[in-house]
Amino acid sequence: MMMRLGLGNAAGLRILCLGAHCDDIEIGCGGTILTLTNASTDIAVHWVVFSANEEREHEARRCASMFLAEARESTIVVKRFRDGYFPYDGAAIKDSFEELKEQISPDIIFTHHGRDGHQDHRLISELTWNTFRGHLILEYEIPKYDGDLGAPSVFAPLAPEIAEEKLRYLLECYKSQSSRHWFSRDVFMGIMRLRGMEANAGVDHAEAFYGRKLVLAVTGDREACLT
Repeated sequence: MMMRLGLGNAAGLRILCLGAHCDDIEIGCGGTILTLTNASTDIAVHWVVFSANEEREHEARRCASMFLAEARESTIVVKRFRDGYFPYDGAAIKDSFEELKEQISPDIIFTHHGRDGHQDHRLISELTWNTFRGHLILEYEIPKYDGDLGAPSVFAPLAPEIAEEKLRYLLECYKSQSSRHWFSRDVFMGIMRLRGMEANAGVDHAEAFYGRKLVLAVTGDREACLT
């Protein structure tokens, strides 16, 4: 069985979720968010999507609300940066991060993997690390045509009902993506099953993250945590 390091009591956690596009957060860490908010009703989540048109913004707000239904407090922000052009809009997006830094000091940040094949994803990851330098940052993965899946080192096991709930919300909300060959139950369930096998945590499914920098603080009391 793999070594486990727990967050302890999840109550009071402040979580920041960052996604370049409307479905990224749900695909990358939606199951983990559901797990955390189901474990405690005292969790605040700030959810930021950087690119959307009118149709997709409607989908994104609806889906985020479903994933955050059990959170004590939720803030959902959807911006209108141009899909595919993030590196060329970098200064404006950087300004958005600077504003965000003044609004929230999260305990955990979920963002894109820094070596993701999509240029928009990479920029969001880069600016996350550039802006939030003293926070626990976990980088999630998005399966796609680029074939950029790697070997993540942090796993969040998902109960069967959580995995099913994640898929139900995704497929129900994002009708605009239903014609895409990669946006399917099989793809999303398949990667959760693969990561569950790798985690060897006693359940079949998991989400996986890249933990680029973690500090293990051993204090000898219940406040011991990963930072």
